[in-house]
Amino acid sequence: MNKCYHLSTCSTCKKIIDAAGLPSKGFTLQNIKTEKITSEQLEEMHKLVGSYEALFSRKSQQYRSRGLHEKQLTEDDYKNLILEEYSFLKRPVTIVGNQIFIGNGKDAIAGLVEATA
Repeated sequence: MNKCYHLSTCSTCKKIIDAAGLPSKGFTLQNIKTEKITSEQLEEMHKLVGSYEALFSRKSQQYRSRGLHEKQLTEDDYKNLILEEYSFLKRPVTIVGNQIFIGNGKDAIAGLVEATA
């Protein structure tokens, strides 16, 4: 399965999707704001990366406003927060076959572009 979980209003997500040419390569694009992530989808991501924390974005505005930066979060906490609020998913998350690319770091983008070449 080739799928990208993104935020359609995020210019960084748009640049990455365009750089990798995902729409022209038959990828399913899921806007996580309008189509919430299901627990099954999150579980699939977890199996590929091995951790909910790796999928969690501390850059979300809600991270500090909820006081989460002052708490010791568990894997279950990360999972539940991502399912509850779309902005806690580090994005974009792109699945190419059995590979997963998370976020907008240089390594993730380079790996995604190479995997989709």
